[in-house]
Amino acid sequence: MNENLKIGVVCYPTYGGSGVIATELGIALAKKGHEVHFISYDQPFRLDIFSENIHYHEVLVPDYPLFEYAPYELNLTSKLVDVAIHEKLNLLHVHYAIPHASAAVNAQQILLSYGIKIPIVTTLHGTDITLLGKDKSFKPVIEYAINKSDAITVVSESLKKDTLKNFNITKEINTISNFIDIDIYKNNYDVNLKKTFVKNDEYLLTHISNFRKVKRVCDVVKIFKRVNSKIPSKLLMIGDGPDRIRAENLARDLGIEDKIRFLGKINITHKILACSDIFVLPSESESFGLVALEAMASKNAIVSTNIGGISELNIDKTTGFLSKVGDIEKMTNDIILLLKKPVLLEKFKLNAYERASKFDLQEILPMYLNIYYELCKA
Repeated sequence: MNENLKIGVVCYPTYGGSGVIATELGIALAKKGHEVHFISYDQPFRLDIFSENIHYHEVLVPDYPLFEYAPYELNLTSKLVDVAIHEKLNLLHVHYAIPHASAAVNAQQILLSYGIKIPIVTTLHGTDITLLGKDKSFKPVIEYAINKSDAITVVSESLKKDTLKNFNITKEINTISNFIDIDIYKNNYDVNLKKTFVKNDEYLLTHISNFRKVKRVCDVVKIFKRVNSKIPSKLLMIGDGPDRIRAENLARDLGIEDKIRFLGKINITHKILACSDIFVLPSESESFGLVALEAMASKNAIVSTNIGGISELNIDKTTGFLSKVGDIEKMTNDIILLLKKPVLLEKFKLNAYERASKFDLQEILPMYLNIYYELCKA
């Protein structure tokens, strides 16, 4: 079975790894001739292209006086049923256990009453397991949604272990890593762009995240303070979130606010990463580390913590260095070592690019297609 499929993709539309992966996967499927229907409460931010094979269906949440909180999962369920019937979908691929997988399972049962059988592929991305999974009030729903899915994928072996540890899963779990389109990261170096950030004798460090507590953005600032005291350098902080103000205030307190630029949310991260030398990721939890993969594809050495899926991606002493969470001193020393040895830094950069090439979209896409075809012929 190799005919083109009609696929419903459910994801969060906002910044974040799961939304990026879901959108890029859908775009790639559309380019292969499959008909892709994105279903969410807003258009995914990466969905900025026009294609006759790409469709977007908005989930509207009316403000009923009866409900104290908007019943998004119920509206999503109804929308899934509607799109599945009228667009004649072959399957649903949902990203995140709740509310997406649970809504899909409910929609699947409703569709059976119409004589329509649609398989569900659920991809787990991280916080639906590592954060929500620790909340006992959510556990029965998450467990049920996963087990009722027809296929389950996770983005790293680490997340697979966490899933099996936290839940009683009766289905096989397939590990399919996150991916990038490596072609996007070729020939992005812009010397004039780099000059807007650093002088000729300065190195450029970068951090990208949602600036939540788990990302430990203040550690980035503390590390940079120590590095900058030894080696001429600048730091770019890309993204936004709850801890941005704390990080900015810390930079002022340390007297290095003129050495750090907070760029907020931008859509040209691949061009900026191409100007960067080292990517810093001191997170206390990373199910995969998509931003690190993007940095590696942009020929950045990676200095990160050794937790979760990031340790599967960043190879210690080859593509960068790994440290325990909170070990600011070691991360500082690792960065200084690389900046003091330009030859070693360049070697790590090239190793990082080679490593990133193994996660190219063209290597990963067939894995998803194999699952789709197996389910559709069952």
